[in-house]
Amino acid sequence: MKSLKLENFGPIQSADIKLHDLTVCVGHQATGKSLFWQMFKLAMDTRPVLDEMKKYNIDWNDDPGIFQDLYFGEGMRSLIGPNTSVQAGKDTLDLSALLHKRPRKTGETVFYIPAQRVMAVRDGATRTFTEYRASDPFVIREFSQRLHQLVQTEFVSAKSLFPASNRMSERLRRIVDEAFFRGFELKLSKEKYQKKLVLSRGDTELPFLAWSAGQREFAPLLLGLYWLMPSGATARRNDIQWAVIEEPEMGLHPKAISAFMVLVLELLRRGYKVCLSTHSQHVLDVVWGLRTIIEGQGHRDDVLRMLDMGKTAKTKAIADAAMQKSTGVYYFSPSGPVRDISSLDPGAEDDVVSGWGGLTEFSGRIGDVIADVVSRTASQKSGGRE
Repeated sequence: MKSLKLENFGPIQSADIKLHDLTVCVGHQATGKSLFWQMFKLAMDTRPVLDEMKKYNIDWNDDPGIFQDLYFGEGMRSLIGPNTSVQAGKDTLDLSALLHKRPRKTGETVFYIPAQRVMAVRDGATRTFTEYRASDPFVIREFSQRLHQLVQTEFVSAKSLFPASNRMSERLRRIVDEAFFRGFELKLSKEKYQKKLVLSRGDTELPFLAWSAGQREFAPLLLGLYWLMPSGATARRNDIQWAVIEEPEMGLHPKAISAFMVLVLELLRRGYKVCLSTHSQHVLDVVWGLRTIIEGQGHRDDVLRMLDMGKTAKTKAIADAAMQKSTGVYYFSPSGPVRDISSLDPGAEDDVVSGWGGLTEFSGRIGDVIADVVSRTASQKSGGRE
């Protein structure tokens, strides 16, 4: 599927989004970014989603309204109305028809890391699909189950979840450590027959609630990335083609966001297509920088310097792959259609494009005000001397 077009879907009046190697959505809260990617997941993975729900005995009685509450979350049955249309590539999708006529069996192709990912870890313990209410959004329930499965199987006998030598190269581990863990190890500690995530250094063990906000946000994100980066020589996970990651910047320092973007480029190198939704100017700074380097016929050293990646065989391979990838950026407006602002041209006359969907607007306003103050002060001093 190369594009997804939605009309009159919840707060989205119209969205016609071409899917790139790296696709980024920006915009104000409650403008439909998460709903768009959840619909993308449903369109791509209809059969796996329905099978997963049936596996846990979730029944919607062939009622599309009930299904919307079960998939998108409680109270979401009004998202789809008589004027709603969903076009995935060349195919027009009818949700009612999909629910009545089971689509052909396919493997899961979209791995979804939701904005609510911190909910996947409760007091240090990973949560299962059934620990949520039936009407909680499907994507957080599925994500939690995947993390629980990962911890209970692939890391069942591991001494450390981070650093784990079979998941990332040494240079990537160093980047992650400097940005997030600062010499602590991420481990599993058994407490009253339950495995819990802890940060450990020497004789010190920090329970989940004693971590920094950034560490609590990043740990489930890291485990999600582990799911996409199998151990050994396998580059990708089964049939997964797409990685959707919502609001990766939550709780993170700008340096940590840069470290995360290095991991995004590693996903691209492995052959995944990555979809982000963000409120972070820093994320778009990286996308703009990468796009400018490519269009300006730069080379991999520019990418390495931009993200302070160092020069190793792995980081060079990541930078080389990034130079071959396409990027797209879309602005979700509070009123009006979703707009393509992929050029990210800071000199564009259109404020939405030059302000990157409002993310640079505030810093630009501050700059204008300060420039006026400096000019006024200089003028007053000059007048006083006269």
